[in-house]
Amino acid sequence: MSKVIVLTGVSSGFGQRMAIRLAERGHSVYGTVRKPCEVHPSVHLLTMDLMDPASIQTAVETVIAEQGRIDVLINNAGMHLGGPIEEAPADLFSRQLATNVNGLVYMLQAVLPVMRVQGGGTVINFSSLGGLMGLPFQGFYSASKFAIEGLSEALRMEVRAFKIKVIVINPGDFHTSNTANRTNVVKPGGPYEAQFERSKASYEKDETGGWDPDILARKLVKVVESRRPCNRYIIASFTQKLGLLLKRLLPISLFSRILGSFYKIP
Repeated sequence: MSKVIVLTGVSSGFGQRMAIRLAERGHSVYGTVRKPCEVHPSVHLLTMDLMDPASIQTAVETVIAEQGRIDVLINNAGMHLGGPIEEAPADLFSRQLATNVNGLVYMLQAVLPVMRVQGGGTVINFSSLGGLMGLPFQGFYSASKFAIEGLSEALRMEVRAFKIKVIVINPGDFHTSNTANRTNVVKPGGPYEAQFERSKASYEKDETGGWDPDILARKLVKVVESRRPCNRYIIASFTQKLGLLLKRLLPISLFSRILGSFYKIP
Protein backbone atom coordinates (compact mmCIF):
# COMPACT_ATOMS: atom_id res chain seq x y z
CA MET A 1 0.00 0.00 0.00
CA SER A 2 1.34 3.40 -0.99
CA LYS A 3 2.09 5.72 1.93
CA VAL A 4 2.38 9.49 2.23
CA ILE A 5 5.81 10.21 3.66
CA VAL A 6 7.41 13.44 4.88
CA LEU A 7 11.21 13.13 4.97
CA THR A 8 13.45 15.96 6.19
CA GLY A 9 16.82 16.74 4.64
CA VAL A 10 16.75 15.17 1.16
CA SER A 11 19.29 17.34 -0.66
CA SER A 12 22.10 14.81 -0.07
CA GLY A 13 23.27 11.78 1.92
CA PHE A 14 20.87 9.40 3.64
CA GLY A 15 17.90 11.65 2.98
CA GLN A 16 18.37 11.76 -0.76
CA ARG A 17 18.94 8.01 -1.08
CA MET A 18 15.92 7.23 1.10
CA ALA A 19 13.68 9.63 -0.80
CA ILE A 20 14.62 8.07 -4.13
CA ARG A 21 14.18 4.48 -2.92
CA LEU A 22 10.82 5.21 -1.31
CA ALA A 23 9.57 7.04 -4.40
CA GLU A 24 10.68 4.15 -6.61
CA ARG A 25 8.54 1.86 -4.46
CA GLY A 26 5.49 3.95 -5.30
CA HIS A 27 5.18 5.95 -2.10
CA SER A 28 4.24 9.64 -2.18
CA VAL A 29 7.41 11.24 -0.83
CA TYR A 30 7.62 14.86 0.28
CA GLY A 31 11.23 15.80 0.96
CA THR A 32 12.28 18.97 2.73
CA VAL A 33 15.20 21.13 1.62
CA ARG A 34 16.55 24.50 2.75
CA LYS A 35 17.20 25.66 -0.81
CA PRO A 36 15.65 24.55 -4.11
CA CYS A 37 17.54 21.64 -5.69
CA GLU A 38 16.99 18.55 -7.84
CA VAL A 39 16.54 15.14 -6.20
CA HIS A 40 14.25 12.86 -8.25
CA PRO A 41 11.28 13.55 -10.55
CA SER A 42 8.93 11.60 -8.27
CA VAL A 43 10.00 13.32 -5.02
CA HIS A 44 7.91 16.36 -4.11
CA LEU A 45 10.22 19.02 -2.67
CA LEU A 46 9.20 21.34 0.17
CA THR A 47 11.47 24.34 0.76
CA MET A 48 11.48 24.71 4.52
CA ASP A 49 13.55 26.02 7.43
CA LEU A 50 13.75 23.62 10.39
CA MET A 51 14.32 26.58 12.69
CA ASP A 52 11.07 28.25 11.63
CA PRO A 53 7.90 26.58 12.98
CA ALA A 54 5.73 28.71 10.68
CA SER A 55 7.69 27.45 7.67
CA ILE A 56 7.20 23.88 8.87
CA GLN A 57 3.47 24.39 9.38
CA THR A 58 3.12 25.74 5.85
CA ALA A 59 4.93 22.69 4.46
CA VAL A 60 2.71 20.29 6.43
CA GLU A 61 -0.42 22.10 5.26
CA THR A 62 0.77 21.71 1.67
CA VAL A 63 1.02 17.94 2.10
CA ILE A 64 -2.42 17.75 3.72
CA ALA A 65 -3.96 19.87 0.98
CA GLU A 66 -2.55 17.55 -1.69
CA GLN A 67 -2.81 14.15 0.03
CA GLY A 68 -5.19 14.49 2.96
CA ARG A 69 -2.93 12.58 5.32
CA ILE A 70 0.65 11.91 6.49
CA ASP A 71 1.40 8.25 7.17
CA VAL A 72 5.11 8.49 7.97
CA LEU A 73 7.36 11.27 9.28
CA ILE A 74 11.10 10.63 8.94
CA ASN A 75 13.23 13.10 10.93
CA ASN A 76 16.57 12.82 9.17
CA ALA A 77 17.86 16.39 8.74
CA GLY A 78 20.62 17.65 11.00
CA MET A 79 24.12 19.09 11.32
CA HIS A 80 27.36 17.75 12.77
CA LEU A 81 29.85 19.77 14.84
CA GLY A 82 33.31 18.39 15.57
CA GLY A 83 35.94 19.67 17.99
CA PRO A 84 36.75 19.89 21.70
CA ILE A 85 33.88 20.84 24.00
CA GLU A 86 35.98 23.48 25.78
CA GLU A 87 36.69 25.42 22.59
CA ALA A 88 33.32 25.21 20.82
CA PRO A 89 31.89 28.66 19.96
CA ALA A 90 28.53 29.28 21.61
CA ASP A 91 26.79 30.09 18.33
CA LEU A 92 27.89 26.80 16.77
CA PHE A 93 27.02 24.45 19.61
CA SER A 94 23.71 26.26 20.04
CA ARG A 95 22.99 25.76 16.34
CA GLN A 96 23.99 22.09 16.62
CA LEU A 97 21.49 21.46 19.39
CA ALA A 98 18.79 23.68 17.88
CA THR A 99 18.97 22.03 14.46
CA ASN A 100 19.09 18.43 15.64
CA VAL A 101 16.73 18.71 18.60
CA ASN A 102 14.53 21.81 18.29
CA GLY A 103 13.97 21.21 14.59
CA LEU A 104 12.89 17.64 15.25
CA VAL A 105 10.48 18.82 17.96
CA TYR A 106 8.99 21.45 15.64
CA MET A 107 8.35 18.73 13.05
CA LEU A 108 6.70 16.52 15.65
CA GLN A 109 4.49 19.34 16.88
CA ALA A 110 3.31 20.03 13.33
CA VAL A 111 2.72 16.42 12.24
CA LEU A 112 1.49 14.63 15.38
CA PRO A 113 -1.89 16.44 15.41
CA VAL A 114 -2.45 15.20 11.85
CA MET A 115 -1.62 11.62 12.81
CA ARG A 116 -3.83 11.73 15.90
CA VAL A 117 -6.86 12.92 13.94
CA GLN A 118 -6.36 10.36 11.17
CA GLY A 119 -6.05 7.53 13.67
CA GLY A 120 -2.36 6.64 13.56
CA GLY A 121 0.96 6.92 11.82
CA THR A 122 4.68 6.25 12.13
CA VAL A 123 7.47 8.55 13.31
CA ILE A 124 11.04 7.55 12.45
CA ASN A 125 13.74 9.53 14.25
CA PHE A 126 17.34 9.34 13.12
CA SER A 127 19.77 9.05 16.01
CA SER A 128 23.27 7.59 15.66
CA LEU A 129 25.72 5.30 17.40
CA GLY A 130 26.74 8.65 18.89
CA GLY A 131 23.34 8.69 20.58
CA LEU A 132 24.21 5.50 22.45
CA MET A 133 27.79 6.39 23.43
CA GLY A 134 29.56 9.72 23.82
CA LEU A 135 32.07 10.19 21.00
CA PRO A 136 35.27 12.17 21.74
CA PHE A 137 35.53 15.48 19.87
CA GLN A 138 31.93 15.03 18.75
CA GLY A 139 30.44 15.84 22.13
CA PHE A 140 27.72 18.25 21.04
CA TYR A 141 26.70 15.96 18.19
CA SER A 142 26.42 13.10 20.71
CA ALA A 143 24.49 15.36 23.08
CA SER A 144 21.95 16.13 20.36
CA LYS A 145 21.54 12.45 19.53
CA PHE A 146 21.23 11.47 23.21
CA ALA A 147 18.43 14.04 23.39
CA ILE A 148 16.70 12.39 20.43
CA GLU A 149 16.94 9.05 22.23
CA GLY A 150 15.23 10.44 25.33
CA LEU A 151 12.58 12.30 23.34
CA SER A 152 11.78 9.20 21.31
CA GLU A 153 11.48 7.02 24.40
CA ALA A 154 9.10 9.47 26.06
CA LEU A 155 7.13 10.10 22.87
CA ARG A 156 6.60 6.39 22.27
CA MET A 157 4.65 6.16 25.53
CA GLU A 158 2.77 9.43 25.02
CA VAL A 159 1.36 8.57 21.58
CA ARG A 160 0.77 4.83 21.99
CA ALA A 161 -2.94 5.39 22.69
CA PHE A 162 -3.26 7.17 19.33
CA LYS A 163 -1.77 4.23 17.39
CA ILE A 164 1.34 6.21 16.46
CA LYS A 165 4.55 4.18 16.29
CA VAL A 166 7.93 5.70 17.17
CA ILE A 167 11.05 4.13 15.68
CA VAL A 168 14.70 5.08 16.20
CA ILE A 169 17.41 4.48 13.60
CA ASN A 170 21.06 4.26 14.73
CA PRO A 171 23.41 4.27 11.73
CA GLY A 172 27.08 3.42 12.02
CA ASP A 173 29.76 4.67 9.63
CA PHE A 174 28.53 5.35 6.11
CA HIS A 175 30.23 7.05 3.20
CA THR A 176 28.10 10.19 2.84
CA SER A 177 28.55 13.93 2.42
CA ASN A 178 28.40 14.24 6.23
CA THR A 179 32.19 13.90 6.39
CA ALA A 180 32.78 16.86 4.07
CA ASN A 181 29.92 18.89 5.56
CA ARG A 182 30.94 18.49 9.21
CA THR A 183 31.87 21.78 10.89
CA ASN A 184 35.18 21.26 12.71
CA VAL A 185 36.46 23.84 15.19
CA VAL A 186 39.72 23.64 17.13
CA LYS A 187 42.12 26.33 18.34
CA PRO A 188 45.32 26.27 16.23
CA GLY A 189 48.26 25.45 18.47
CA GLY A 190 45.90 24.88 21.38
CA PRO A 191 46.01 22.06 23.94
CA TYR A 192 43.56 19.85 22.03
CA GLU A 193 44.77 20.32 18.46
CA ALA A 194 47.06 17.28 18.22
CA GLN A 195 44.54 14.92 19.84
CA PHE A 196 41.70 16.28 17.74
CA GLU A 197 43.56 15.94 14.45
CA ARG A 198 44.45 12.31 15.24
CA SER A 199 40.89 11.54 16.24
CA LYS A 200 39.44 13.32 13.19
CA ALA A 201 41.73 11.42 10.84
CA SER A 202 40.56 8.16 12.44
CA TYR A 203 36.82 8.73 12.19
CA GLU A 204 37.03 10.32 8.75
CA LYS A 205 38.90 7.24 7.54
CA ASP A 206 36.14 5.03 8.96
CA GLU A 207 33.46 7.18 7.33
CA THR A 208 35.04 7.38 3.88
CA GLY A 209 35.57 3.62 4.00
CA GLY A 210 32.11 3.04 5.43
CA TRP A 211 29.09 1.36 3.94
CA ASP A 212 27.23 2.69 0.93
CA PRO A 213 24.24 4.75 2.15
CA ASP A 214 22.04 2.79 -0.23
CA ILE A 215 22.29 -0.11 2.25
CA LEU A 216 20.55 2.04 4.83
CA ALA A 217 18.05 3.38 2.28
CA ARG A 218 16.98 -0.13 1.32
CA LYS A 219 16.63 -1.09 4.99
CA LEU A 220 14.55 2.01 5.63
CA VAL A 221 12.16 1.01 2.85
CA LYS A 222 11.61 -2.33 4.61
CA VAL A 223 11.00 -0.55 7.91
CA VAL A 224 8.44 1.79 6.35
CA GLU A 225 6.63 -1.09 4.66
CA SER A 226 6.72 -3.43 7.67
CA ARG A 227 3.42 -4.13 9.41
CA ARG A 228 5.16 -4.71 12.74
CA PRO A 229 8.40 -2.72 12.80
CA CYS A 230 10.82 -2.84 15.72
CA ASN A 231 11.30 0.13 18.03
CA ARG A 232 14.98 0.44 17.07
CA TYR A 233 17.24 -0.49 14.18
CA ILE A 234 21.02 -0.39 14.62
CA ILE A 235 22.47 -0.40 11.11
CA ALA A 236 26.19 -0.78 11.69
CA SER A 237 29.14 -3.13 11.35
CA PHE A 238 29.79 -6.05 13.69
CA THR A 239 32.67 -4.14 15.31
CA GLN A 240 30.47 -1.14 16.06
CA LYS A 241 27.70 -3.32 17.48
CA LEU A 242 30.33 -5.07 19.59
CA GLY A 243 31.30 -1.66 20.96
CA LEU A 244 27.74 -1.11 22.15
CA LEU A 245 27.75 -4.50 23.87
CA LEU A 246 31.07 -3.74 25.58
CA LYS A 247 29.66 -0.48 26.92
CA ARG A 248 26.91 -2.47 28.65
CA LEU A 249 29.28 -5.10 30.06
CA LEU A 250 32.47 -3.24 31.02
CA PRO A 251 33.22 -0.71 33.77
CA ILE A 252 32.94 2.78 32.29
CA SER A 253 36.61 3.54 32.99
CA LEU A 254 37.76 0.53 30.96
CA PHE A 255 35.28 1.13 28.16
CA SER A 256 36.36 4.78 27.91
CA ARG A 257 39.98 3.73 27.50
CA ILE A 258 39.07 1.23 24.78
CA LEU A 259 36.91 3.75 22.92
CA GLY A 260 39.55 6.44 23.35
CA SER A 261 42.25 4.21 21.87
CA PHE A 262 39.96 3.49 18.92
CA TYR A 263 39.90 7.24 18.26
CA LYS A 264 43.68 7.58 18.77
CA ILE A 265 43.40 9.30 22.16
CA PRO A 266 46.22 8.36 24.57
